[in-house]
Amino acid sequence: MTRYTSLAAAIVLLCSAPLAMAIDAAPANATGSATLARNAGPATAASLKVDEYKETDVWGRIRSGYAIPDINNNLVERHAKSYSAKPEYMARISGRASLYMYHVVQELEKRGMPTELALLPIIESAFNPQALSSADAAGIWQFVPGTGKDFNLKQNTFKDERRGVLASTDAALTYLQRLYTMFGDWQLALAAYNWGEGNVQKAIKRNQEAGKPTDFESLADSMPAETRNYVPKLQAVKNIVANPGQYGVNLPVIDNQPYFTAVDKTSDIDIAVAAQLAEMSLAEFKALNPQFKRPVITGDEKTKILLPKENAEKFHLNLAQWGQALSSWTTHKITGAKESITSLASKFGTTPEVIRSANNIPAQTRLKAGSTILVPRISASMHSDIAENIVDNAVMTLEADRGDKRSGARTQRYKSKAVAVSSKRKHR
Repeated sequence: MTRYTSLAAAIVLLCSAPLAMAIDAAPANATGSATLARNAGPATAASLKVDEYKETDVWGRIRSGYAIPDINNNLVERHAKSYSAKPEYMARISGRASLYMYHVVQELEKRGMPTELALLPIIESAFNPQALSSADAAGIWQFVPGTGKDFNLKQNTFKDERRGVLASTDAALTYLQRLYTMFGDWQLALAAYNWGEGNVQKAIKRNQEAGKPTDFESLADSMPAETRNYVPKLQAVKNIVANPGQYGVNLPVIDNQPYFTAVDKTSDIDIAVAAQLAEMSLAEFKALNPQFKRPVITGDEKTKILLPKENAEKFHLNLAQWGQALSSWTTHKITGAKESITSLASKFGTTPEVIRSANNIPAQTRLKAGSTILVPRISASMHSDIAENIVDNAVMTLEADRGDKRSGARTQRYKSKAVAVSSKRKHR
């Protein structure tokens, strides 16, 4: 059986399917889980290689690496019943996951980590890289800004690496390893990922002082509802993946081979140009490269563009024959109140709507002095890349237009338009 969905089909699912609040499903008598948890350290020379797997799809590969002890309680049963009543939900999530799942599983195996952790983004974001929670947690792994910075995920005017699959997956697995090392228990590590390690440590201390056990289920009553349900939800998904037929769920095949490859960015390039060179739609390109927030991709030689293998080959061939500028944008710093969006549009030969759209500037707002924005290039002499220090330090501060009753300035956060995740988590 071939891959369940093409990239284009997955994009339709990504954009149109309702974002998960967190998966609800799966009884606790899953098969195939290991009796002992794997260690959280780097994979050893004895670790299995990709070509040693007999499975034809990634779901089977995940099943073969289950290593977190099972739990069996009423919450797992409740989520199982809730989820098995809507099997179409897993099909939608599978469409999104088909772009990223192979990479996540491969990275888990390299580190010797339990492969059911690849299912965690189902709980966190329904594998939607544009997911944004009320606590400003972003991406498939739902990092809040502060924790993202702790794990070197760049967040600036031009990019948000919390959304990029390579950087965010590396950060999430590093964080989970750290939590496992701290608690020596994957269920507690998962609770800490959701609730914060400090809160879990305090709960453990309270139970120790009371002479009570300190395993996840013994601590659950002292946890907020979201965390109390967090591990049971993962168990529910784990059970469904282990035996989908038992729950009336169809898991479309996700081929056990890389979906994308990384291409080096040689110079600044417009997202529209990159998609054109790769012979992909803009939506398809953005689904693999959701970290880029502006119409131009900036950054040093470490910046990567993700493309399906066949599109990467087209990209290189078309790039070699491209005889035009790769980027049509540069930056401009606002020096004073006289520089309105209308005057800037006239100066740079464009329209106010183009400037607002390129910079995500809401209507009825204006730029304050010191703001750095994207503007069209107007001369051949401006064809140099945008300097990295500008990219890293650019800010954009807005205030209400004159005549608007709102007052005061605010720094634009550029939240992507995505269905908000229900989580109110503050720790990650």
